[in-house]
Amino acid sequence: MLPQLVLFALTAAAVIVCVVTNASVSFGGRKVSLYWVAALAGALAAVAAGFVSADEIKLSFFTNTAVNPLKILILFFSMTAISVFLDEAGFYNHLASGVVEMAGTSQLKCFFILFAVVSVLTVFTSNDIIILTFTPFILYFARRTGINPVPYIFGEFVAANTWSMFFIFGNPTNIYISTAFGIDFFDYAYHMIPVTLAAGLASLTVLFLVFRKSLSKPIQVQPMEELQWNRPLSAIGLVFLGLSIVAMAVASYAGFEMWLAAFLFALGCMASAAVYLKKSHGDLEVLGRTMKKLPWALSPFLLSMFVLILSLNQAGITESLAHTLPDNPFAYGLASFAASNVINNIPMSVLFTSILGSSHATSAMVYAVVLGSNLGALLTPVGALAGIMWLSIVKEHSINFSFLTFMKYGEIISIPAVLMALGCLCIL
Repeated sequence: MLPQLVLFALTAAAVIVCVVTNASVSFGGRKVSLYWVAALAGALAAVAAGFVSADEIKLSFFTNTAVNPLKILILFFSMTAISVFLDEAGFYNHLASGVVEMAGTSQLKCFFILFAVVSVLTVFTSNDIIILTFTPFILYFARRTGINPVPYIFGEFVAANTWSMFFIFGNPTNIYISTAFGIDFFDYAYHMIPVTLAAGLASLTVLFLVFRKSLSKPIQVQPMEELQWNRPLSAIGLVFLGLSIVAMAVASYAGFEMWLAAFLFALGCMASAAVYLKKSHGDLEVLGRTMKKLPWALSPFLLSMFVLILSLNQAGITESLAHTLPDNPFAYGLASFAASNVINNIPMSVLFTSILGSSHATSAMVYAVVLGSNLGALLTPVGALAGIMWLSIVKEHSINFSFLTFMKYGEIISIPAVLMALGCLCIL
């Protein structure tokens, strides 16, 4: 076995161990996750061993191509910044409170409304942000009313990681894979909207069948604490979110790139908020919290995994892997779905982008990998960083939901969803 492949396997295993054990260290009074440190160590080892040179890395990072990882990170962080800003303005908590009020005493009604709200919000923002925001709120609501939180928190997780396929910016894996093959906003939407609808319908149906008994009990309505909601800041965030989506949709037709459109509107959002905050509050604390909440660790993680895949490319390993997979969407969809739960969906996306580049890739095969990178998160917590964050939040609130319990529900829900989605993709 080639040493490049061994190093990649060892790095992926170290990342998974860090993710599963939630390994972290305290630094400056804050907990710092170690999963990205494992990836960075692997990348540095690849350079030290001569598997890839510093010049090759520099060329990949700064060349003006669609697959440039720095552009992808800028697009992701720009859209995430607007989403986090809306969270800091209290917009998501306001919507969640509205769901509870609309449902009254019906758990079933509450479940379906919550699933719909999370789905819609994920479409226009980011699955990670919705999970980080809604999970604590659901657990708080369940504690106040004495209901079983599991159907709601798992339903929220499924909705967020299914509907993140809808638009190109819903998941960093969507961005990475699509930009690598020059897929524009409208072509992506044309293929992935019906696929997402098929997967969303399948997952919702199975969720209902699994949890219908628990959801049949009435809610014991209790007064909830009023949560702060800043309307002007929410309006600013929503306006710039809408503008950025429109700009990304027309980017390829107007002659500029999506990452630049997202970046400029994120800057506009923060600048407009700063002007308002200075005039009304005299401080910029909300913007400071927004910047602190961004998932900065994703940068060294993605860049490090990119370096490792580059070393596999140099050794001809990805080309060899391309010849082992049949040239059809089902094969690539199922393989990427499974691989996400072995090496996590971000390294999987980097790896499969190279494999697709070495094969006779059709657009359906590319979209199948996008599909696998999103729905892979539903099988085990290892499938995506969102799963690890979600499981960590649940454990912090003393909810008995183990890794094995996740897998039990995950296989029941994810497999019908991925098969339905791939079937829909093959029809298009």
